[in-house]
Order: sequence, then structure tokens, then C-alpha cells
Amino acid sequence: MIDVSRKYIFDFDSTLTRVEALDILAELTLKDNPKKDEIIKEIQKMTNMGVDGEISFTESLERRIQLLQAHKDDLEPLVEELRQKISKSIESNREFFHTYSDDIYVISGGFKEFIDPIVKEFDIPSNKVYANTFKFDEDGYIIGFDEKNVLAAHNGKIECLKQLNLEGEVQVIGDGYSDYVMREAGIADKFFAYTENVHREKATSKADHIAPNLDEFLFVNDLPRKISYPKNRIKILLLENVHQAAVDNLSKDGFSVELLKTSLSEEELIERVKGIHVLGIRSKTQVTQKVLDAADKLLVVGAFCIGTTQIDLDACKKKGVVVFNAPYSNTRSVVELAIGEIIMLMRSVFARSMEIHSGQWNKTAAHSREVRGKKLGIVGYGNIGKQLSVLAEAIGMRVYYYDVSDKLAMGNAVKCNTLEELLNVSDVVTLHIDDNKANYNFIGEREIAQMKDGAMLINLSRGFVVNIPALVAALKSGKLAGAAVDVYPKEPGINGEFVTELKGLPNVILTPHVGGSTEEAQRDIADFVPHKIMDYINTGNTVDAVNFPNIRLPKQEKGHRFLHIHRNVPGIMAKINKVLASYEMNVSGQYLSTDNEVGYVIIDLDKKYNKEVMKALKKIENTIKFRVLY
Repeated sequence: MIDVSRKYIFDFDSTLTRVEALDILAELTLKDNPKKDEIIKEIQKMTNMGVDGEISFTESLERRIQLLQAHKDDLEPLVEELRQKISKSIESNREFFHTYSDDIYVISGGFKEFIDPIVKEFDIPSNKVYANTFKFDEDGYIIGFDEKNVLAAHNGKIECLKQLNLEGEVQVIGDGYSDYVMREAGIADKFFAYTENVHREKATSKADHIAPNLDEFLFVNDLPRKISYPKNRIKILLLENVHQAAVDNLSKDGFSVELLKTSLSEEELIERVKGIHVLGIRSKTQVTQKVLDAADKLLVVGAFCIGTTQIDLDACKKKGVVVFNAPYSNTRSVVELAIGEIIMLMRSVFARSMEIHSGQWNKTAAHSREVRGKKLGIVGYGNIGKQLSVLAEAIGMRVYYYDVSDKLAMGNAVKCNTLEELLNVSDVVTLHIDDNKANYNFIGEREIAQMKDGAMLINLSRGFVVNIPALVAALKSGKLAGAAVDVYPKEPGINGEFVTELKGLPNVILTPHVGGSTEEAQRDIADFVPHKIMDYINTGNTVDAVNFPNIRLPKQEKGHRFLHIHRNVPGIMAKINKVLASYEMNVSGQYLSTDNEVGYVIIDLDKKYNKEVMKALKKIENTIKFRVLY
């Protein structure tokens, strides 16, 4: 039912459109002018000064028109340009403009010649548009504007709104101080500072409410909207200094994002996670049961790394919290480090380098060998193992691999049926196994004894897979000729001092868990994980989720979408469908995926629904989470 007690006054430039129309007109008319950039900068300056009330709007308008050098023929291409520059959330909420067209007005300091054809497509007729009009000379050039129009005067919007004499509550939606003055004058009841396209401090500081998009404005007024919950209200907390691109990706999509450079202790995270919808971490932050119990609004955890042992995946699943990671993004970085360490160990580069640093000159070929023709044993033939296999073979190594799963060999790599077989034959053994707890002390005294005398060991996987005392003993005894270790059983939460028994041993390369830490990898992760998060928040897709049934669906453009997460017990779907039937819901699509513990169903509807249906779906026994997407 339409609420006729409210009237909505919209600004045009930088509100209904993403741009200032006269700026675009300048781009068109001055394209061949050598001083184009200089003139456009001056026009933009005049626009901002007029919008913020620093000079009279009349003066702002006069100066801009003088600079434009525009012709009537330029208006048609301007309108075409503006059609492509409708504000994103305005475009997605056309239904609101159609439904409430009787109560919507446009009051703008712009010009009807280009505003009318744009807003007409949003069901706003010309008689609801109040704006300036151009004056043309006999040759069709724009030489001025109708000075008798109230909107040509300073604070003309006040007089314009007074003359309309609208009944009911009047709400103004605009980006500038020149829109706020209607509220200041007492003829508008509320002013919404619209910041989707530009943030003007002078306007936001005076606003009754800041609207980063139209969804927020519609949400506050409980009006029909494309998405049920504005993205700016979805709070995302990113820890451990994840790449700035992740912040940019999520912010650009409309979410509220906070970035902290450090990890947080369990106690600190319990306090900070309250009210957070999305938590982004790397390897140092622990997402425990206690953290999840405190996370009253948490929907997603994004691990900006490969491993997920720092996250209680089972507890997340039971809470209906979806977890995404980046299983492929840093593969190349780890592989390149492995290749580099293989060469440095075989050539004793690290040992020679340390000698030079300490003032010793030891030019020798002893213990310095080419990698060509040597046997590389890869333990764990997943994404990293396979790519390492290809590169190692390319530099002349003979590759052997072992994996608990049956994996197809890449190139000329030879599959070993047992770990012992691989250890017996390899000159260098490199570990690339997962964080399964069963891999604790995977390489210990017994396994090292099975390796060739003088072999090398590289661990770029998990700290707990190698028994450090056994490795130290083998290095000191000469059983192993060298090692490279990037991960450790216990790693500090912050940068600082670190002690390990491996310190000071010759031909041992130690790095602080940086196998995947390259600028390229961090950038790739900062693209991959946020897009998985956005896909889930925006469409409900759970493809590549670590702990959840996978569903992939396109965005529903002409309907509504419900997301229901529940314990996987018999009869849930029957109860869901009974509720939908009782409210006469017309279901256009229903997509269910389950695992042993949870079920996840996406329900698409192609008609309006009674809001009571949401309460009924939430009350179904064994419901974990219910969300209306749009």
C-alpha cells in the first residue's frame, strides 16, 4: 500500500546520476580545445563552490555557462552520456520510482533540457521536474539561462519548494549543501545526504541521515528496494594487514570495511567481532568456538591464505558461518621459493653468503652441485606439488612424487607407491602436504633415517609436519646435508623475536613463514577471497566454501531470494514448503545442497510476499540461519 503522507524531493546531479551534467557537457564541447583540462577543472571548481554555498548559485551558473561554449546540438549526446551514468543504486531500484511516482519530485539547479529525458525513464513526468532552462542565441549556442526562474537564484530551491506547498512529511535527498538549505529553512522535514557518488562534508555534517546509496534511504523509510539489507550496513573487519586491494574491492561494492594491521588475541577478537558480518584473517588469528559464540551477526569468515587450521570449521558450520580461503592464489610464489631453495641448498649458497658476511673468503667447489640430473621427491602432489613438478623438470631434475590420493603425473614425473620409496631415491625432499592433524610429525626420526645420506629437506607446508629435534639431530650428524624451513610448530603472533633449535646450523635456510608472501600472491588473494565473499553476500553462492555445501546460482533479477541454513535432519524441506504454501508463495526456483551436518537451500520467489512468512521460516525447528537477500 502506498504511503501518500510522504513526499520525496530528489536532486539530479551527483544524486540521480553519478556525475555533474555540466562537467560531462564540457567534456563533449571542449574535446578539441587545447585548454580542455584547465577549463573543466575551473568548471568543477565553480560547481563545488555553488553546491557548498561558497558563492551564489547564480554566479556559479553564469561562470560555468561562459566556460562551456556549448550548442543546442550538444544536448542530445549529453543525454545519451547521462543515460550511461545513472547512479548504481538508483538504477537497481527503478521499482521504487515506478510505485511512488506520484510522490516524487526533482528539484535541481541543473537544466530541464537534459533532466526531463533522463527522469522520464524513471516515471517522473516533466511537470514534477523543477529546474533551470537554457537561453540560446539565433545560432543555437547556449548563452545563458532564464534568470526569472526561482532556481536560478541563490538558495532558489527554498522558494521552489515553498511554492509547491506540499502536504505531509517532506524528505530531501541530495548531495550538496544547496539541498540541505530546504531543511534548514524549515520547509523540509528531513535531509538525507546522498554520498554514493560524492561526499561533501558540509552536507553530511548537517544531514538527518547519511545515505551512502538509495538502498539505505529506502531501508530507513521501510520502502520497497532491490536488496533487503543495505550493503553499507554490512560491517567487514579485516585483520593482519591484508592487501589494500581487498579493502578496495569490498568498499567499492558498498560494504563498510575496517582494516587492522595486526592479528587479535582471542580475548580481543571476542570484543571486536560483535556486530561484524564478515571477518577476514590470515594465519595468525584464531577463530575459536568462544569467538563464534560472541559473533552475533557473523555470516562469513574469509581466510586470506591457504590454510584454515586457525578456524574452527565445524563450529562455523554449526553456526551457519561460511568459510572461504585462497587455495590457489599463492601457488606460484611457494613454487618459486622452493626452486630457489633447492638451488641454494645444492650450491651451498647460503653458507658461502654467511661466510662473506662474517669476513671469510672460502672459494671452493666442495658441497656445491648442479641440480640438473638430481632427483627431487615431492611429498604432496596437489596444486603446489604439480606446478613444482613441471618447473623442476624444466631445469633438468628427475621428479618423483608421493600422495595419499591417486594423482596423475605431470610430464615425466614418476609416482611412488609409498613414502619410503620416495625418501630412498630422492636427493632433495620437499613437503607440500595439507594441515590435516594426521600429518603431525609426518617426517620424524624414522622417516629421516630412510632418506639418502647427504640429502636435503625443504618444508614449505605446515610447521607441525616435521619433528624439529629429529631434523636438528640429522643436520648435526651429517645425515642431511642441508634444509630449508619456512614454517614452525609454534610461530609468534606478531613480528619480533623468535627462537628455534635450527638457528645457526650450516646450510640451513630459515624464513619466517613467507612462502606465499609475495606482492603478486597477496594481490591475487585480495581479489579471490573478496569476490567469494561478495558472491555469497550478494547472490547466496557458496562455491569453493571450505565448510559448506556448494551452490552456484545466477542473481535473480525479477524476484526475491531467501537463504535458509538448517541442520540436516529429516523433514526440514517439507516444513519449509508447507510454510511457503500456507502463504501462497509462488516459488520459481528452489536449490538445495547438504552434507552430513547442514543443509543449505536457496528459494527464489517471483511475487511479492507477506513479511510474516519470514518469521514463520525462522521459527522452523533446526533452523540455523535465515536471510532475505532481496
